[in-house]
Amino acid sequence: MRVLPDTNIFFSALLYPTGLPARALLYASENFELVISDYNISELREIVERKTPELAGAVDIFLEKLACEFVVAPISPERLIKDPKDAPVLNAAIVANVDIIISGDKHFTELALNRPIVKTAAEFVKEFSGVDGL
Repeated sequence: MRVLPDTNIFFSALLYPTGLPARALLYASENFELVISDYNISELREIVERKTPELAGAVDIFLEKLACEFVVAPISPERLIKDPKDAPVLNAAIVANVDIIISGDKHFTELALNRPIVKTAAEFVKEFSGVDGL
């Protein structure tokens, strides 16, 4: 199974290494094919620089710890999601043939796609690891 986390999952995992997003990332990395887009990385760097610049040096170390496949997020004029900032992540998931997007973003969780399906970090951890993460 191929899994692509949204940038908010990466940022939350960086801030809270023992929280649900971090556990979901770790579980996906160890048990599935974790996919990360170039857009996720650039957006993560921008968010960290803006909100928590003291963690800027930790981004590369954090990403190196994850076993993952890197893909390029295609920019497309077609809008399948309300927020244009989310479109590259969704496009990357579709092009990379991803099964699941992990996201807490309402623009993703409100999507009604057959594939990829969207799970919150809590839903992902509970469904796939068998542990109630709450």
